Amino acid sequence: MSVNRTELVAAVAERSSLTKSQADAALSALQDVLVESVSKGEAVKITGLLSVERVERAARTGRNPQTGAEIQIPAGYGVKISAGSALKKAVSNK
Repeated sequence: MSVNRTELVAAVAERSSLTKSQADAALSALQDVLVESVSKGEAVKITGLLSVERVERAARTGRNPQTGAEIQIPAGYGVKISAGSALKKAVSNK
């Protein structure tokens, strides 16, 4: 089971006394700031909930699964997401 964006917007609107359109705008703004910050290499930390940061991936050798030939995979970036203490506690109590 999962919560989609529409359900999340409705829940945020209900708990915060915002309209659904205001809650959707706030969620969109959060997404924009998160993406912009992480793409610049800045870590985003929401205390108790999560932290998101860009991490470097080293160049490495891989294999083509169809032919078995070695290929060079270039260096790049990935995203690391870590759960905060409140989120970990909520999950461990269920």
